[in-house]
Amino acid sequence: MGKTAVALAVGQLLRERGEDPVAVSADALQVYRGLETLTGAPSEAEQGQLEHELVGLLPVSATFSAGEYASRAHAVIDAALAAGRRPILVGGTGLYLQAALTDLDLRPPPPEGLRESIEARLAEHGSQALHLELAERAPEAADAVPPGDRTRLVRSLELLEMGEQPAPRDDASRLWTARLRHPTLLCGLTMDREALYGAIGRRVRAMVAGGAADEVRRADAAGASATARAALGFEELLRGDEEGMARSTRRLAKRQLTWMRRLDPELMVDATDRPPAELADEVTRRLL
Repeated sequence: MGKTAVALAVGQLLRERGEDPVAVSADALQVYRGLETLTGAPSEAEQGQLEHELVGLLPVSATFSAGEYASRAHAVIDAALAAGRRPILVGGTGLYLQAALTDLDLRPPPPEGLRESIEARLAEHGSQALHLELAERAPEAADAVPPGDRTRLVRSLELLEMGEQPAPRDDASRLWTARLRHPTLLCGLTMDREALYGAIGRRVRAMVAGGAADEVRRADAAGASATARAALGFEELLRGDEEGMARSTRRLAKRQLTWMRRLDPELMVDATDRPPAELADEVTRRLL
């Protein structure tokens, strides 16, 4: 929570050191226009304080993949470094963070219509039935995918239909041992569990008050793609289930903390009850 605020403060400190920073979003859903409140994308005012790349690129009807993101992120990061700028990668989507920092061996995208066919079966039969199917066809993959994780469930079945074997573990688990494309300081923001859950509740309420549910309804009416609909809280708010969005956010935060624990403990920054400026100072002091 509060990654953008910390990035803004880091950017200010870097400018005071004579550097020219640029933020690069590593969020899978901030690429969409029209879901800014739901995805927590930087506001116009925040983008005025620090330039942000890979934000608001696509209409909600477009599909998007980690492979497409990797290509764009590598180009943005490489161009910034070539111009003598400091890229600040900001986000909490593990696979997209990995895609930006490494050369991933990514799986091929599904052929046209395959994902829609599996999603139709999911809607008709439910996630439990499809999870049983996955367990029969790829038991190790099923062990790594919770029945309620509809996105990973659909992707695993896609890969099987394409003749590929789903990875038995989340791809994000390989992030911290992967070969990075450029020397990188990795910092993870952590928070006391009770404080984190309190912050999540406040953020969800603020998003709803700020019009996130209206964004979702407009996106739905505009023919939001399957990848846009994967935005955290999209389906919940479409049903009017604010508490369901909060639960999903807490589950995501738990998964993020799990893969962040693979970082060297010295790279973790405790954000509990600390202002962004203080956190930014701790981060920038670790830079060469």
